[in-house]
Amino acid sequence: MSLLPKLSSRNHLAEIFQSAEINLSFFGLGLSVKNTVPVTDIETALSRMLSSLKEHGKKVLILIDEAVNNTYMRQFSSSFQILIREDLPLFLLMTGLYENVYELQNEKSLIFLYRAPKIDMKPLNLRAIAENYQNNFNLSEDEARQMSLMTKGYSFAFQVLGYFTFQHSGQWRQAYDEYREYLSVYVYEKIWSELSAKDKSIAYAPAKSENGSIRRIREFLHMETNQFNPYRQRLIRKGIVDGSTYGILHFTLPLFDLFAIENYENEQF
Repeated sequence: MSLLPKLSSRNHLAEIFQSAEINLSFFGLGLSVKNTVPVTDIETALSRMLSSLKEHGKKVLILIDEAVNNTYMRQFSSSFQILIREDLPLFLLMTGLYENVYELQNEKSLIFLYRAPKIDMKPLNLRAIAENYQNNFNLSEDEARQMSLMTKGYSFAFQVLGYFTFQHSGQWRQAYDEYREYLSVYVYEKIWSELSAKDKSIAYAPAKSENGSIRRIREFLHMETNQFNPYRQRLIRKGIVDGSTYGILHFTLPLFDLFAIENYENEQF
C-alpha cells in the first residue's frame, strides 16, 4: 500500500512515528528505532501510525481519482474497511464513473462503500455555460445559448468547444467539425469499444428515434419491456443515456447520437 511510504516520507510525521517507537525498517523506509522490533505487517504498521497521528490531533485524507473495480482497488478497500473500524482518523474521497463505482460498492466484502455518502455529478448549468461563452467570445445571447446547448452540460465538451472556438477567434460555428472529431476520438471511441454488440444496437435505437419515446424505441428493437429494461439500465449506469423522464430516453453526451448512428451502421457492413 503506497500510503505507508507517503506518510513516513513527511519529516514532521516521521518524527511522530519515531517518538511512538514505530520501527518501519522492514519495509525499507529508513525509519528505524533502536531496541524496537520492526513491524512486518502493513495493516499493523498503518494502524499504529494512524493511532499516533490521532494522539497528535491529525487526520489523513486519501484521494482516489477514476476508481475501478480491480484487484488493487478491492485490496485497498478491504484494508481501509478494517482501519476505519478501529475509529482511526482516516478518510476517503473517491471519484469514478458511475458504473465503476456501482460495481465496486456491490462487492459483497465491501459493504461500507455501499453505505458511504455519494454525490452524483449533474450536468453543468446551461445558463452559466452560455454566460461564460458570451463573456469570453463577445457573442450575442442567442449565439451563446446555442453554443451551450451543443455541450448538453457535459464539462469536457464545455472545455473542448470553448478551446476550438478560441482557436477560431470566437467563430464557434467554424469550430464544430473539430469539436465533434475531438469528442469522438478522445471520449466516444473508448466508450463504444467497451459496449457489447447488443448494447450498441440498443444505443443505436434512441439515436434513430425522433423524440426518445421508449415505446417507439422498443418497437424499433422488437423488444418487450422486460427484455429492454436491463439494457436500458446498463446504458444509464455507463452515463450514456438519461432515463429520469418517464417514458423518454435521451443521450446525456453531446453529438453521441450521430456517433452511434455512424459507427453502428459502419459495423454492419
